[in-house]
Amino acid sequence: MSRDEKLKQRWDLVVKKLSNQFAQGDILDLDAIIYLIGVQELGQLNRTYKKEQKLDLMHIAICKLLTPYGYYELDFVDNDGWPHYKTLEILPHLKAGEQSVLMKEAIVNYFLETEYID
Repeated sequence: MSRDEKLKQRWDLVVKKLSNQFAQGDILDLDAIIYLIGVQELGQLNRTYKKEQKLDLMHIAICKLLTPYGYYELDFVDNDGWPHYKTLEILPHLKAGEQSVLMKEAIVNYFLETEYID
């Protein structure tokens, strides 16, 4: 099985599991999954977030997801428990499709690492 086929299978599994767990089976999109990862990483699950905080949560998730690729590194966690990352390397300019593949791969790797999928 090719790397792309394996990624697609794992991505579909992540989407299915998260959609069933958090959206009553409605299919979650990439942004929704990134948001959920941000909430998970913050660890403050039982609260509501303002629009700006939701964007911050997505930023946390993207930084966390791209840390293994050498783009970010956790710098510190503030007094409110919010992680802050520093940029180690500027992301290359990618086409929209390439960005999507990179994020899906990073998300699959995240859920493999956390043993949400295998």
